[in-house]
Amino acid sequence: MSAIHDSYDVIILGAGVGGGAMANRLAQAGAKVLVIERGGRLPREADTWSVRKVFHEQAFTTPETWRDKDGKEFRPSTFYYVGGNSKFFGAATVRFRERDFQEIAHHEGVSPAWPWSYADFAPYYDEAERLMGTHGQAGEDPLEPPRSGPFPHPAVPHEPVIEGVAERLRSVGIRPFHLPQAVDMHPGGTCIRCQTCDGFACRLGAKNDAEMRLVNPALATGNVDLVLNTYVRRLLTDPSGRRIVAVEVEDNGQVRSIAADRFISSAGAINSAALLLRSANDKHPRGLGNNESDQLGRNYMAHNNTAMMAIHPFRRNPVVFQKTLCINDFYFENEVAPYPLGNVQGLGKLQAGMLTARVKWAPERMMGYFASRSLDWWIMSEDLPDPANRVSLDGDGKIRLAYTPNNLTAHQQLVAHWGKVMRRIGYPIVITQRMDIKVSMHQCGTARFGRDPRDSVLDPFCRVWDIDNLFVVDASFLPSSAGFNPSLTIVAQAIRTAEHIAGTLPARSGKTESATRTNKVSA
Repeated sequence: MSAIHDSYDVIILGAGVGGGAMANRLAQAGAKVLVIERGGRLPREADTWSVRKVFHEQAFTTPETWRDKDGKEFRPSTFYYVGGNSKFFGAATVRFRERDFQEIAHHEGVSPAWPWSYADFAPYYDEAERLMGTHGQAGEDPLEPPRSGPFPHPAVPHEPVIEGVAERLRSVGIRPFHLPQAVDMHPGGTCIRCQTCDGFACRLGAKNDAEMRLVNPALATGNVDLVLNTYVRRLLTDPSGRRIVAVEVEDNGQVRSIAADRFISSAGAINSAALLLRSANDKHPRGLGNNESDQLGRNYMAHNNTAMMAIHPFRRNPVVFQKTLCINDFYFENEVAPYPLGNVQGLGKLQAGMLTARVKWAPERMMGYFASRSLDWWIMSEDLPDPANRVSLDGDGKIRLAYTPNNLTAHQQLVAHWGKVMRRIGYPIVITQRMDIKVSMHQCGTARFGRDPRDSVLDPFCRVWDIDNLFVVDASFLPSSAGFNPSLTIVAQAIRTAEHIAGTLPARSGKTESATRTNKVSA
């Protein structure tokens, strides 16, 4: 097994959006960083653009299974690679709105206030958009929060069909805007506007995922080592329980411990919670960071999500890159309901096999006919934190995800109303499918941050309250899910946390030699 350095300033567990952003910023600050990734590099191969491989065979999702609240096993839509779930995301990089950071009353409960305001987050959103290479057009969305300047790149332009849809929406009083997206579509960029972006990995490296925009630039600094295909078993504390002294990892059946000054869990909201629970000891019998609040693993959220096909049976839709349009007219209180309903955004163009992968009874020929004539949407509503919705570990160590959807009335109202809008602008057939527990791409909330250790797991800088050198920087920290894709907000908080940690690092001169260790750690 390959040797690694004897000591690190920071060990980061997970090379997704949170871990990648932390590595990127800490490396720029001169920290000596080790990133441990459970998976490997995703090959750029034809299969990553294959509907059959990606959707039917699920060739790239983890083969592991979790259990639901009733003990039934399921295979989650989770990806263990450098880049994490962002390898297959739709590249939407949207700021939460100003009110999302405040307490908001919903139909079925309350979305809690955050420990930071939008004004606190705004400069970090600026930097997160730059890091991710976000395209967008300021001033279009009537709910857009204040910003210091334009997006880093102009909005991805609509194709003619989508521009026509936008015009028809405006004619019935809807105010569409360009969806902020992280793709390499600037002059000299590599994006070819293909139909295999949303839900697929990019063979060209043209999607601005965490691997391309965060991890690879971090490695280029010379301050970061990357260890692949290595499972993190648990975190080990000193006798006082106040500090993590090492991480215990496993590779090909071999177990060893690696020491560092600081540790950051960025394994995703489900796996970070599972790791802290697995790391229980006599000082932390309910899991790390869970002594006061008993909130670790609780308040799991993933959004209420529905895919919609709006079909004109006699008119083909020739669009290729469809995911450029977004609607926030119903995001807060609106003419349909006196409470928030959610967000509507274009979905990557559906193809026949993508539909039959989930709707097993549907004839592929019929669904292919519909897909060639459909306008496709992703309808997303906020679900609310509920302590009963939680991540826990069964006796055999398997993850149990107990989740009962909530705030569904508002989501169903939004879906029904958007169907009416579609019929009004010329799409008489509407087909919908709500996503189930397996769709965990927007997982969040399992170690929320706050200002009181009695009701939160993390402090406002994502440090575990009762452990001095342990941070959790992924979507675990979100106290509410808002109604948008969480990636940009994770990056923004990672930049803030990295800035905070960097201020405590000892001064270093020079840079270390970077290495990607495909054979992991030394025994």
